[in-house]
Amino acid sequence: MSSQKKCPDCGSLEIVEDSHYAQNQLVCADCGFILTEGLLTTTFADEEHLQEVTYSHSTGQNEQTSRCVRRGIMRVRDLCKVLRLPSLFEDTAVSYYQQAIKHPCFSLVSLERKEMLVGCCVFVTCRQHNWPLTMGTVCLLLYANKELFARTYLRFLKELALDVPALSLMDLVKTHLNSFKLFQNSPSIPIKFVEDKDKLVVRTIQMVELASETWLVTGRHPIPIVTAAAFLAWQSLRPVDRLTCTLSQFCKLAGTDAPQPARQRLKELHKILLQMASQLGWLRVLKVDRRTVAKYIGDLLQHRHVLLQAAFRIVDTAEDCDLENPAAAPPQPVDESAATLEEASLSGEKRKSSSQRIPLLPPCLLNPKKKLRTPPLGPEDSAITGDEPILDSEIEQYIRTPEEKEMFSKAQACL
Repeated sequence: MSSQKKCPDCGSLEIVEDSHYAQNQLVCADCGFILTEGLLTTTFADEEHLQEVTYSHSTGQNEQTSRCVRRGIMRVRDLCKVLRLPSLFEDTAVSYYQQAIKHPCFSLVSLERKEMLVGCCVFVTCRQHNWPLTMGTVCLLLYANKELFARTYLRFLKELALDVPALSLMDLVKTHLNSFKLFQNSPSIPIKFVEDKDKLVVRTIQMVELASETWLVTGRHPIPIVTAAAFLAWQSLRPVDRLTCTLSQFCKLAGTDAPQPARQRLKELHKILLQMASQLGWLRVLKVDRRTVAKYIGDLLQHRHVLLQAAFRIVDTAEDCDLENPAAAPPQPVDESAATLEEASLSGEKRKSSSQRIPLLPPCLLNPKKKLRTPPLGPEDSAITGDEPILDSEIEQYIRTPEEKEMFSKAQACL
């Protein structure tokens, strides 16, 4: 061992002598950097003239891994250890990084992009092995911009031609709720806001299933829906203490970001729940609104299939048809008795409830975006009919020149 020499790559003093092809070399024991190479000859002619060359020059290749690549591989392994991934995942992610860093579109990018490339390799590996991991979790660990990470991820998939399966929505619910800070006692979180993890996950999954059955998930980003469902589930498990808490306060307590569309998804879930609550007589008397409907989410979810059919069923019975078309119904004799007045009031309530029933359709059909109106034609545009006379100077523009005629005839002959 030579204590006087120092590795120029990593600065280590652990320099050892290694015998390679009967030639002594000085190698760093920590990083493998070769300080001095043994001298080899390449051909028999070189041996005759005693022309000595180094090993790397004789092979034409430098097998030393660059410092940047080694640092990237270490970052991939560190990220896998933080996520507690199996060793198989770690090796797969490293192999993806080695492939990507050699690609021209990734070899000369900034250090920020290379850091995101580390996250892309780990993220793709987890998705391919059906390991629940969200892009937001990776961005949080790498302190990366989500939009820039998404662009890098799409480019990574395109250049390496990788196929990544979609993550199950229920697995996404469990993964997203794992990052919440509502499951452990903390000085910053009141005791009445702390909730059991298993109970919240089960109730949130039921809310997401309800959203899926009512078209609220189709074509939507899943995180805002999961956030809104988790908020309602959290409120329903202890409504007395949590009804006054808003969605923003809930996200702040949970230590997660509040996605912008989550408020709209919350309004849509409230609308579905109120429509289901209108089918229960005892809730109709209580006059449930969006602020108090969270109290009864447990009962609504327990009978959600029956309530959904009742709330959004198609009007096809003869009674409903008569209610929808009162003019087509046979005239009833007017009676001033109390029984007749009671029947009239009940008929009015049925007609009111029937008129409030809406079809179960995707939100894009119930609330379509307004089409842009074309501006009205001006007096000059409306006066154009297509029958206007053409000037002689304009006719010349439509007549072919002799060169154009020759080119056109040659093109026709080739066809």
